[in-house]
Amino acid sequence: MNTPRPCGSGRPALTRIDGAPLRVLVVDDDPDLSEVLVGALRYEGWEVRTAADGVSAVAQARELLPDAVVLDVMLPDTDGFAVLRSLHAVRPDVCVLFLTARDAVEDRIAGITAGGDDYVTKPFSLDEVVARLRGLLRRAGMARQTEAGPRLTVGDLVMYEEAREVVRGGEPVELSPTEFELLRFLMRNPRRVLSKAQILDRVWSYDFGGQAHVVELYISYLRKKVDAGRLPMIHTVRGAGYVLKPVVR
Repeated sequence: MNTPRPCGSGRPALTRIDGAPLRVLVVDDDPDLSEVLVGALRYEGWEVRTAADGVSAVAQARELLPDAVVLDVMLPDTDGFAVLRSLHAVRPDVCVLFLTARDAVEDRIAGITAGGDDYVTKPFSLDEVVARLRGLLRRAGMARQTEAGPRLTVGDLVMYEEAREVVRGGEPVELSPTEFELLRFLMRNPRRVLSKAQILDRVWSYDFGGQAHVVELYISYLRKKVDAGRLPMIHTVRGAGYVLKPVVR
C-alpha cells in the first residue's frame, strides 16, 4: 500500500479508502494556472498530473485512473463537456470540478447536465477549489479522513478549526469564510445568548450598530446550511440576540 504524504495544509488528511494518496488530474491549457493548482493539491498529499488539451487528458486518465478531475471548459482542441464524456467511459464514478471564465446560468446548467459534480468560475481562490474537491470526494465515498485535529463539538455539530471544515450528523456543511467565523463564535459560546453587537465586534471586528442587519442576514444563511432539514440549533432570543444549543431529544 502506498503511504500518503503528510497533509501540510493544516486540514485533516484525506486519502483514498485504502489509505493511498488520492489521484487528481488537472486539465487546463494555462500552464501558470495548472502549476498553482498542482502545488495546492500536492500540498494536500495527493498525487497530481496535468493535461493541456482533451486528447492528452483522456490519455492521462487511462493511465492514472483519477479519483477527481479539475477540468477547464475551454480547451484548445475541444470543450470540457466532450472530455467529460470520454472520462466517464474510462472512470464512470470520477468526481469532476469544472473551471471556467464563464459564469452564465446556462453554462452552469450545461456543466451539471453533462455529468459534472461542481462548477467554479475564474478567478477563484485555491482554498475554494481544494475545499470543493474534498467535499466532492467525501460525498462520493471515495475518500476517508485519517486524522481529526482540533475540533469544536456542540451536539451533532462538529467543526475542525484548522481544516475549516464543518460536519453535522456526519454530513459536511459547506460554509463561506464569514459564515465559518460566525459559526465558530457561536460554537465557542454554546447555550450563551450573544448580542448583535458582540457578534459584529468578534466576527466583523468593528461595532457597526447601523448595520446590525448584516448579522441577521448571515444568521439566516447559517440556518439554511446548518439547520436545513434538521431540528434547529440556532435560536433567536427576542431583544437579546442569538444562541446555539444542541438538540434535546
